[in-house]
Amino acid sequence: MAAPVRKRPKPGERRVQILQALATMLEQPGAERITTASLAARLDVSEAALYRHFASKAQMFEGLIEFIEQTVFSLVNQIAERESVAAATDATTGTRQAGKVVAMLMQFAEKNPGMARVMVGDALVFENERLQQRMNQFFDKIESTLKQALRTPAELSGSATPSVDIQVRAAVLTAFVVGRLQRFARSGFKRLPSEYLDASLALML
Repeated sequence: MAAPVRKRPKPGERRVQILQALATMLEQPGAERITTASLAARLDVSEAALYRHFASKAQMFEGLIEFIEQTVFSLVNQIAERESVAAATDATTGTRQAGKVVAMLMQFAEKNPGMARVMVGDALVFENERLQQRMNQFFDKIESTLKQALRTPAELSGSATPSVDIQVRAAVLTAFVVGRLQRFARSGFKRLPSEYLDASLALML
């Protein structure tokens, strides 16, 4: 009887498999630094096979960061579109939108624990510095998104310093997100980011 022929993945399929394997390995609580050797072993391929698809391990992490960026900001846009109809006249709409963005980030992390480790930089400690800079830019963009959402509530509230109020609130919300994701990653994914989320948002918003 002939030995079964191993099916070759289609172009692009292997790249996805490599990134999925990397994300899965990052989900192991207390996972040490992931090497290309351990990643190749998990996929039952050679290290050379990995490098046919990615020039370096940094490129693999960039692939994960691209997934995070595309997924999160696509969801941010969906939230903004749903809330935009009432935003011009209803002071609570922007506040609600900001709360939904924060909640979405918590849910994304809970569904993708390995990605949470990338987002807060724990998985990037020994990697190329530009990867951490890119995640810093990601959170800067989140903060800008929250500022935009909070602009109308601050202006309609009659605040004497609406721009300062917006900046402070957006910064506090962003720091809250980062802190919750760090606690999630460093507790071995036991302390969920969404813990007491509604009560926490009520205090901040």
